[in-house]
Amino acid sequence: MKPIACLLCILLAAGLGLGAQAAQAAQPNLVLVVADDHGLDAGCYGNRVVQTPNLDRLAREGTLYTRAFCTTASCSASRSVLLSGLHNHQNGQYGHQHSFHHFSSFKTVQSLPAILGKQGYRTARIGKFHVAPEEVYSFQKTLPSAGGNRNSVAMANQCQEFVADKSKPFFLYFCSSDPHRGGGKIANQPLSPDLFGNRPNYPGVKEVVYDPEKVIVPSWMPDNGATRAEIAQYYQAISRLDQGLGRLVEVLKETGQYENTVIIYTADNGSAMPGSKTTLYEPGMRLPLVVRAPGDLKRGRQSQAMISWVDITPTLLDFAGIKEVLAPALVQADPEERRNNPRPARDVPYTFHGRSFQETLAKDAVPGWDCVFASHTFHEITMYYPMRVIRTERFKLILNLAHPLPFPFASDLFESAAWQAALQSSSDLFGKRKMTKFIQRSRLELYDLEKDPDEVVNLANDPAHIKVVADLSAQLKEFQQRTGDPWVVKYKYE
Repeated sequence: MKPIACLLCILLAAGLGLGAQAAQAAQPNLVLVVADDHGLDAGCYGNRVVQTPNLDRLAREGTLYTRAFCTTASCSASRSVLLSGLHNHQNGQYGHQHSFHHFSSFKTVQSLPAILGKQGYRTARIGKFHVAPEEVYSFQKTLPSAGGNRNSVAMANQCQEFVADKSKPFFLYFCSSDPHRGGGKIANQPLSPDLFGNRPNYPGVKEVVYDPEKVIVPSWMPDNGATRAEIAQYYQAISRLDQGLGRLVEVLKETGQYENTVIIYTADNGSAMPGSKTTLYEPGMRLPLVVRAPGDLKRGRQSQAMISWVDITPTLLDFAGIKEVLAPALVQADPEERRNNPRPARDVPYTFHGRSFQETLAKDAVPGWDCVFASHTFHEITMYYPMRVIRTERFKLILNLAHPLPFPFASDLFESAAWQAALQSSSDLFGKRKMTKFIQRSRLELYDLEKDPDEVVNLANDPAHIKVVADLSAQLKEFQQRTGDPWVVKYKYE
């Protein structure tokens, strides 16, 4: 080879190498932190009692979303939506994964970790998983939770070696079990001291204990001793989780990865309190969402864009520069099977129900982010109660598809001291809502959230709101049809 030609080859190879390095450098690391049953109880969301200095700091360095919503207020089901970008009636994970509940996603689902792994990302998870099957939600590494899923400080330390590796960009799925209800008998008084996993034996954690008399009782719960005692323990678990978030940020900084990392903090559903978790009332589905991304962005912003959990996967893929995902053709050898279940003969674009909200990080007002949908069917296997919801900036319409049935209770929520105290009370109210209305619901519930933020007055049969009901019902039906909801058959047969 002539010297000039050789030199050109060397320069070309170097250029290609630099180009590959630049492309890799342009791909940020991705961290998705999912709290377990955390509602809007944080300093950055206006709670002046609960101590969350690390989440508050993350909000000051990023964007805090004031209107972010899960699609279903149930642990496994919600996590499957976060990791698939699909509503449960399309991903198949209708309820809890564990034990006899045994819900599982369809094997055709293409999950966030699987896609990122195929696109050159290192992927790892730590803490609560709670989705199935593992081959769908596949991570390359499962990091040990040596101190248990309640000690998120220890969890963060376990991530250090994985985070420090700069050979490729990484995706870390970080899931504490705080502040989930659990531990000890909860129906009897006095309350178990470890009702929310609160025990003084988590290495590296400084427990923050709260005075029940000083907690903030939300308007949708009764203000009594039982409620306050439970909220105090719930706050303690939140503060423990917050310390883990702070340690995780320290690990990112110590390894030189913080400035090139997208951090999303959110929760699977609202607090484990009656009137919140398992419902699609505001306390169950309106949740924290804080995003800290690299780049020249305005810090400490608040966004009113309405974000849904089906948007999380498309957004993280957008950050990774992955603009299109292909669904592989499914080859069927049996001609009869092929006739009855036709599949594409070639790879086709894969469709998510959500979309990237990355544009809302840089702009104060972005049109088109003013409506979300929700799709709930199960929690525990015994809790069949399908609901479909459309939530706009002002109104929420809930379609209770099994409305003749009484609303089913999660076992731990029914046994909670707050609910048991309400049952023993002479009042029919739980907070501002009648307990009888909470248990036996109408087919349609319409709430004007501007005038009635506690969703107490059902306007579905109000003559003044006939057009609102008709318009929202039509949009809800179109959503069901567009997303392949099997429950559309009820429009025909019932």
